[in-house]
Amino acid sequence: MSDLLIEKGRVIDPASSTDHIADVLIREGRIVEIGHAIEVASRDTLRCIDATNCIVAPGLVDLAAEFREPGHESDETMASGSAAALAGGYTTVLCCSSTDPKMDSAASVQLVRQLADDVNGVRVHPIACLSKQRRGEQMAELGILAQAGAVAFSDSPRPMPSDALLKRALDYCRMFDLPIFDRPEVPGLAEGGVMHNGCVGLRLGLRGLPTEAEDLAVARDVRLAEATSGRLHIGPVSTMGAIDMIGRVKERGIQITASVCPHNLTGSDVDLCSFDSRFKVHPPLRSPRHVDAVRQALAAGVIDAVESGHMPRAWEKKSNDLDQAPFGAATLETTLSIMVTDLINPVELTWSRAIECLSTAPATIAGINGGRLQVGQPADVVVIDPSATWTVNADQFASQCRSSPADGRTLTGRATHTIVGGHVKFSRQP
Repeated sequence: MSDLLIEKGRVIDPASSTDHIADVLIREGRIVEIGHAIEVASRDTLRCIDATNCIVAPGLVDLAAEFREPGHESDETMASGSAAALAGGYTTVLCCSSTDPKMDSAASVQLVRQLADDVNGVRVHPIACLSKQRRGEQMAELGILAQAGAVAFSDSPRPMPSDALLKRALDYCRMFDLPIFDRPEVPGLAEGGVMHNGCVGLRLGLRGLPTEAEDLAVARDVRLAEATSGRLHIGPVSTMGAIDMIGRVKERGIQITASVCPHNLTGSDVDLCSFDSRFKVHPPLRSPRHVDAVRQALAAGVIDAVESGHMPRAWEKKSNDLDQAPFGAATLETTLSIMVTDLINPVELTWSRAIECLSTAPATIAGINGGRLQVGQPADVVVIDPSATWTVNADQFASQCRSSPADGRTLTGRATHTIVGGHVKFSRQP
């Protein structure tokens, strides 16, 4: 492995409150020096990246993406999902249990890890099933799954319907200090819903997904987290009611975390007036009032992290009528740019806060090594051109999914290099 020098970039590391122009020297997969005008003995075996006018930050970490392999390779494969993540600036992805076989056994967890090792792209950490076969009836063998390499437990994108099972799991997981992720929704209230339950949905004649379905689930989740002192992450959230409850329990010192998807920060239910299934995502695009509340909560720290919400589905599935098409979209390749365009450039978020939401906080929530750009740390780094302007064309995605709420938008900001363990795994051609 040759040494790598990233020169003259704006180095941002929220974990150490770093934000200054510097060079970053990488050797044998780790960061060995950060400073001004770093001198090296020889440049013969040195690769240099000129990061002038660019951001150099810890590689992005995604809390929940579906890679769909094994079992649903028509939607996404480990190779295509990994390539999409790298193109979006991600160095680490937590992979959801929506595979077949489902990740409720040691063998299935190890299979996903082996598939990721074979691809040798982005770092992949499995999120194993919370319940057997994700049915919400019996708790999976969490201890065995943890030994196999699971870093968290969740039935996402399905919610956990059983209060008793969730409480028991929160108690049990304290023994090995791993988090439980819950996608908050009351199934009985949300069943058959297509979009946000509001005036737009009523006018379009589409069955609604009421905010109460999310609010009630969040209320249950935070109460159980308080009762058990277990590690609970709630997300993605999308409603004012959910944000209000999360903020209140955090003020009382209860250790919960929450995340939001980029489309719930920027899009609204008005987008569904086109009856275009690329806007059929989950959580659904809410009304502008909810969108404003979510943005304010992210800036204030009530919401801790931004997750991509990458739920790839094959085009033949998404091309159905809106009420028949599945929820989902490809978002790994656009999340960073949406954050730059819609939150950083309008000065709603600082660069440091944005990197914290996309990298440092997700790594902390998952309890994994990452999200830090410091000497001695693994060299997982993203170089970002904050002024790059590009028009999203989903047909050119590395992901197999061609459905994106951002398709056709002109965005600002893009990853130019993604470095994993000192290896440049992605480099965007000028």
